[in-house]
This record gives sequence, structure tokens and C-alpha cells, in this order.
Amino acid sequence: MIHWLRRRFVTGFFVLVPLVISFAALVWLFDVVDGFTDPLYQRYFTTGDQEVPRGLGIITTAAVILLVGVVATNVLGKRVLQRAEGYLLRIPVFRTVYAPVKQLVLAFSPDNKYGFKRVVMIRTESRGYILGFLTKEFSIQSAGQTESLIAVYVPTNHLYLGDVVICRRDHAFFPDISVEEGIRVFLTGGMTLPPRLTDKSVENVTGRS
Repeated sequence: MIHWLRRRFVTGFFVLVPLVISFAALVWLFDVVDGFTDPLYQRYFTTGDQEVPRGLGIITTAAVILLVGVVATNVLGKRVLQRAEGYLLRIPVFRTVYAPVKQLVLAFSPDNKYGFKRVVMIRTESRGYILGFLTKEFSIQSAGQTESLIAVYVPTNHLYLGDVVICRRDHAFFPDISVEEGIRVFLTGGMTLPPRLTDKSVENVTGRS
């Protein structure tokens, strides 16, 4: 009976903990966004003791994101945003923070040609197999010979900190998992790795430069 209770309790614990953490994170985000927008609504759109409906901040934020997306996909809007971004990048402090943050965020976008291309495994003498993301494929010329190389981003602490490893392309193994699945592998400490991986190496995956 004690063994049965222990197993059920542990199972319930591991089922509930991710749900509770996810719910708490959503509630926290909800409160943060509402905390930013509530004073504005309270000042400009309400009178007297009228209260701002909860959740209005989330709706406003979603609407702003959607509006920016619509503008960014429009030819004229894209030019305006690019010009505005160009002006902002002239500010030294802003440029130092904005440029690397934007590149890191865009790296996770599957539609971005400068982002993570594929999941890569490379083998080293000291650390064995290393999992990372293909970011660039290029070549070098030395002594009249051309050597194909790849740049692999290997997260070390979390996804936004890591090392760049350069290795020969024929030393790389391209497992049959997507970039999204690769990110999940890092976030779970490798627990979501499938029991069997297949090499899906394809020539000219990203286009050589």
C-alpha cells in the first residue's frame, strides 16, 4: 500500500509541477503587461473611480504586435521600419544592446535565413559528441586547396549564451530533428532526445557563401 501511494504521489507530482509552473508564468506575464498599461488607461480613458478591466493590457499588447506585423509585411511599412531602425542604430548605446539581441531573437525564427539552419552533432576528442545549431556554411582556401567548413552554435548555459565551433562539414552529423525540437532538447537537459537518430545530411543545405 505504501509503495502504491508513493508511486502515485510521485507521478502526480511530476504531472502537476509543469502545469503549475506554466500557469504561474502566464499569470506573472499577465500581471506585468497589465501593470504597464493600466496607468495609461486609468489616466486617459477612465473617469472617477472607474476601474480598468483586467486583461485589457494583454489585448492591447497583442493588438500592437499584430499591427507591427502587418506594417512589417507591407512594402511601404517595411521601408519605414528599416529607416527608423537605421536612425536608432546610430545611437551608440542603443546599437550595442539592440543589434545582438535582435540577431539572437531572429536566430530562432524558422523563416529567417540568418537564423539557426539545422541541428548538428559534431564529435570532439575531449568532449565526445556535441549538439548545436548550424548557423553558417562557408569555405576557406589554403595552399591552393578549398576546405568546406561549418559554424556551429553550441549553447553552454542557456540558449542565449554559448560557443561558436568551427569544424569540417564532413565531420558533422545532421540528426533528423528540427530546430524547434533541438531547442527543446537543450531546455530539458537532453531528456527529449529520441531513442534513435538518423543522419539526414544533404548537400548545400544552406547554400555556400
